[in-house]
Order: sequence, then C-alpha cells, then structure tokens
Amino acid sequence: VQLQASGGGLVQPGGSLRLSCAASGSTAGSYAMGWFRQAPGKEREFLAAIKWNGGSTVYSDSAKGRFTISIQKAIKTAYLQMNSLKPEDTAVYYCAASNTIITSTMAIESAYKYWGQGTLVTVSS
Repeated sequence: VQLQASGGGLVQPGGSLRLSCAASGSTAGSYAMGWFRQAPGKEREFLAAIKWNGGSTVYSDSAKGRFTISIQKAIKTAYLQMNSLKPEDTAVYYCAASNTIITSTMAIESAYKYWGQGTLVTVSS
C-alpha cells in the first residue's frame, strides 16, 4: 500500500482546509486510515482515524469538533476536513493506513504499517 497526502498550504486563522490521502494497493482486511501531525519540536500526534468497513471513527480531543475524517471508497481516498484553524495547528500532517488494525488501536501510531509523505499546513495571518 502506498499513500499520497495532499492539500496542505497556508491558511489564515479561522480558515479551513481539506487534506486528502489517496491509497494504492489493497484495502482488504481490517483496514483503517488515520491522520497524524507533527509540529516543530514536538512528537507526532494522533488526530483521527476511520475504519474502511463500517466507517467507525476515532478522534483525539484536539481534533474533536473541528476536524472531520471521511472516506471515498471508490477512489480509495481519505479526507481530513479542518475548520476553525488556529496557529497551533501548524504542522506536517501525515496519513497512515493499516489492514490489520482493531478499534482499540486506531489511535496508536505503532498500529499503522503504511505512511504517506506528509503535507505541510501553516496557519498564519
């Protein structure tokens, strides 16, 4: 499985962005996709994840209410809609995937086998 993240850029505080993550390869099995981010000088942080079958989702507290994860199965693409962006949301955003994940591990970085290259989001006026 290969992942290609896109959609990052410069946005003003209060603005919105939608990130995309296109997957190639098999999405069989207990497949899930997640979004993480890493701000300068900080560890990578979980944001949201979604199961391919059933569509169940998990969000971190920092993402809940402002970010929404979704998928379009026909084109094997996951999205992260980000609203009300703040300067502290500035980070490199990564998508990740696994075909062996279970619900209790959807928020755990080490549960993901495949990673995209990251896309930079800068929130600044």
